[in-house]
Amino acid sequence: MRVNYLGPLCAGISHPALEGYDLKRFKPTCYLVEVSEEAGVVGPLMEGDLLVVDEQKPAQHADLVIVEVEGEQRLFNSHRIGGQIRLIPPTDCSGSFAARQSDVRGVVVSQARRYVL
Repeated sequence: MRVNYLGPLCAGISHPALEGYDLKRFKPTCYLVEVSEEAGVVGPLMEGDLLVVDEQKPAQHADLVIVEVEGEQRLFNSHRIGGQIRLIPPTDCSGSFAARQSDVRGVVVSQARRYVL
């Protein structure tokens, strides 16, 4: 699932989904991405959701992680197997692949939704 980079969280980004959010609780290593239309409007991740990503947090088992694939930032579920990480797309488990910790651009630490259906 593709995500769109919005910028570092410490830059004071203003967005309706962040109203009432205490941005000071996040580390300076955090940045924002917005979930693309590939997510649709049903499920735990929806089009337009904002994700706070910590670029220094190491990926663990069952984390949502951001990885650059073919020039695009994409969202995956991580599955640790020993010292390796298997990346599984959140919408289609058939496209999984092995990765190294160095391939991970960040770990999702929070999610904000503008609208509740």
